[in-house]
Amino acid sequence: MSTIDSLILRTIVDTAHDHFFVVDADGKVRHVSPSAAAVYGISCEALRASTVQRLEADGVLNPSISLEVMRTGKPAQIAQRTGTGRRVIAQAHPVFEESKLVAVVSRSMDLTDLQLLQQEYTLLQQRFSDHLKRSQALEQEDAALESELDELEVKSPLMREVALLLRRVAPTDATVMMLGESGVGKTAFARQLHRWSSRRDGPFVDVNCAAIPESLFEAEMFGYRPGAFSGAAPGGRIGLIEQAAGGTLFLDEIGELPLGVQTKLLKAIQDGRISRLGDNQSRRVDFRLVVATNQDLGRRVEEGAFRLDLYYRLNVIPVTLPPLRERREDIPGLVERQLKRLNRRYGQEKLLARSSWQSLMRQEWPGNVRELENWLERAWLSSDDVIHADTPRPSHPAAASRHDDAADRSSISYPALGEEEGLKEALSRTERTILAELCESLSSTYAIAERLGVSQPSVVRKLKQHGLRIRR
Repeated sequence: MSTIDSLILRTIVDTAHDHFFVVDADGKVRHVSPSAAAVYGISCEALRASTVQRLEADGVLNPSISLEVMRTGKPAQIAQRTGTGRRVIAQAHPVFEESKLVAVVSRSMDLTDLQLLQQEYTLLQQRFSDHLKRSQALEQEDAALESELDELEVKSPLMREVALLLRRVAPTDATVMMLGESGVGKTAFARQLHRWSSRRDGPFVDVNCAAIPESLFEAEMFGYRPGAFSGAAPGGRIGLIEQAAGGTLFLDEIGELPLGVQTKLLKAIQDGRISRLGDNQSRRVDFRLVVATNQDLGRRVEEGAFRLDLYYRLNVIPVTLPPLRERREDIPGLVERQLKRLNRRYGQEKLLARSSWQSLMRQEWPGNVRELENWLERAWLSSDDVIHADTPRPSHPAAASRHDDAADRSSISYPALGEEEGLKEALSRTERTILAELCESLSSTYAIAERLGVSQPSVVRKLKQHGLRIRR
């Protein structure tokens, strides 16, 4: 390397916001960023005079990510607690020369600084929101919003702010991250964002990351060529990302994305290109990415279950959908909309008793819009011409599986143990029988999940596993 190249590299390391370590293959610290001294509580001279083995033993690096890379020869990411009490996320990469490990380059980011940045960002968002409320342009936009929302209910000020923000960012290709509890309507608002965008005539590909088995994830997302692996379709397959070309790719429950696929997704976002399994050539794919999660991705990063660099790529436009208990003004519209759907679906006009409104508005609805709609369907099916609010509403998803146990158990037959059949096979056969019965009697995977007291993604996986489909 030339002197100029060395000077350029040193300048990059010395001025970077991240804290860099360059370590020889034997653990000797070759170079560190000046900023590392404040984070690790020891001078740069002392760090360079030491080894990562000694620094780990002294508690300066707790643990040392460079040692992990030296042991495995693979990139790594971990959360560290430094001697100064600060928490950092560290990433390290091996450097090879003719297949021999010669160095490890690591960088760390202080999560304390990240939290301060997030607080500043929240404050800026609040100021921006206050500015919008005061502006005359907001009033004009708000008046026009009603006719553009199709069937979405945004009567509350909180939801109108969300809708206005989405409409503003819709014409761009910026990645949007939908945040909020389960059932708040993240998928519905992602579809509305797509309808507002210039890609409205393209496909909207909805992917539930928790519903695809990890072993099939890469093939499903990126596709594969014929003969790429045992059992591959003879003609190959186009992946979900390619199916979203010219449109929007919506990744729900992004926090469940396997780490191996996270790396490939990050590269696809950065380069705009993907490679099918078994294909040596990459292909360009133009898509707009929208993701959703009900998890704390920052904590997932700390736990090492989610890549920090992917988190930054996804968290461009974070949009938080408030729970139903914080926007009760939307409840009447949601109830009326669902009631119209049910009347149309079952061909009968039923009404909600006026005395029921007070109870509905007072409920906490921990399952949010999904729970409200499921309760109303259950009440509709169990009522005569007028629906009353005294229809049981489970306080926990598992509670739905306990109502009217005698009648429910009598509707399902549990097969006896077959000859030469072990417990595992018998349980699988029993599980399939139960699911098959519910596929005949219930109209959605959400209804099955509520009946069984499990998550909806679990139901989707089990239906795929047993080759079952909902009949109604």
